[in-house]
Amino acid sequence: MPHSTDEPRARETGHAEADGIAEAAEAAETAEAAEAAETADVAVVGAGPAGLAAAVTAADHGLDVVLLDAADAPGGQFYRSPADGLGATRPGRLHHHWHTFTGLSARLAAHRDSGAIRHLAGHQVWTVERTGDGEWILHAVTGGDQETRTAVRARRMVLATGAHERQLPFPGWTLPGVVGAAGAQAMLKSGLVLPGRRIVVAGSGPLLQAVAVSLTRAGARVPALVEAAGYGAYARAPRVLAGNPGKAVEGARFGAALARARVRVLTRRAVTEVHGDERVEAVTVSRVDHRWRPVAGTGRRIACDALAVGHGLVPQLELALAAGCVTRPGPDGTHAVVLDARLGTTVPGVWAAGESGGVGGVELALCEGELAALSIIREVRGGVRGKEARRAVALGRSRHRLRAFAALMGTVHRPGAGWSERLTGDTEVCRCEEVTAGRIRAACEELGAGDTRTVKLLTRAGMGWCQGRTCGFAVRELAAAHGTGPEPGGPDRRPLACPVKLSTLADLDGPG
Repeated sequence: MPHSTDEPRARETGHAEADGIAEAAEAAETAEAAEAAETADVAVVGAGPAGLAAAVTAADHGLDVVLLDAADAPGGQFYRSPADGLGATRPGRLHHHWHTFTGLSARLAAHRDSGAIRHLAGHQVWTVERTGDGEWILHAVTGGDQETRTAVRARRMVLATGAHERQLPFPGWTLPGVVGAAGAQAMLKSGLVLPGRRIVVAGSGPLLQAVAVSLTRAGARVPALVEAAGYGAYARAPRVLAGNPGKAVEGARFGAALARARVRVLTRRAVTEVHGDERVEAVTVSRVDHRWRPVAGTGRRIACDALAVGHGLVPQLELALAAGCVTRPGPDGTHAVVLDARLGTTVPGVWAAGESGGVGGVELALCEGELAALSIIREVRGGVRGKEARRAVALGRSRHRLRAFAALMGTVHRPGAGWSERLTGDTEVCRCEEVTAGRIRAACEELGAGDTRTVKLLTRAGMGWCQGRTCGFAVRELAAAHGTGPEPGGPDRRPLACPVKLSTLADLDGPG
């Protein structure tokens, strides 16, 4: 029997109706989740310096705030503190600006007692979605075997998600005893333990000085601080330095502390190899040229039982990207969220503060957190006047000069393009999936991979548990060097900001 000429049209109509029903069902599920979610005027993600400043400032001015953070205690990575059971009597000795944190903590506690701030500790926000009426639903999970789900609904959202450490692989970096520089500091601050007794600190960036000083104060011997860049490059920006005199004072204080502890500061050098059978026994330090390529014949062996190494920080942008925020390349080789003068992103209802807008340190994070909250208050009330207006202007000026210094810092310590020349073919780049530099190079040169995505598909680099946080920068750099050149676009866009159970994804019809 011949088909009716109306049958294809009927099928198309049926598909359209089905699609419409599916879209309506999805909208209904989102609406249902929004209705059931905990509500607030402002949701702040991250309880580090920026998030704390934003949350308490918003609550000071009468806004209802939900503060979500993956950690069990506020402070973030910078103000990480020992657990109560460890009996630390003077945790402030491991920190700078400790009095600032205690003040923020006291304000947070007062607002929690009054109900102005609901602090959801141990809650990892894994994605955000926008409702039809322009509000946001933040989906969070708690860890452990009994994972629970929470949803928060807010018209305005502040992303203060911080950063993670950037690592550049080199021969021997997977040997026990090699830790991140920030990781060594975290071990000391939160666990009161050292990664070793004789520790070489290496990499690039101002964090290395703070780490070396902290380790020596805790009783470790630091025979050398190995900096791949040169501090003299800061002198080429006298106006920026003049606008930030406190930074010069801080640098001088670190230098004096390192000298007292007899730490040798070796600039324009890098750890090119780690030695040891079962754990670190020594490292080879070589001179590097302006592109960070090792200079032949300059290697020097330094005995140690641990290596703390890091090359700056990378902003955590998963939630910002999920919300649709536009990013920009930074002078340090990472990407950051595009922000206006009031810390607004390119998406209405979303602000960002601290490292999300580019790595700049604790002083900048505190400044931006407070300024973001004042910007929200301005929007809610239709403006700010008097003391708040003057405070916003002062914060804006401070932010401008601190961002200028952050840009200088990123330029000085940006990894040179020649760092990858120290990698051998069997040097692991992606530790989760055990992908070597040789496999990545082969994927580009022999299999035709011309970008990071293709390298991932061919090698699984960046597809392990850390989802590229450790190896992402290195994989991109290697793909650019051995593929078709630098890639356009911004950072990787991932639908999930952290691992979640399949049951969580399956039950998105409600907040759980």
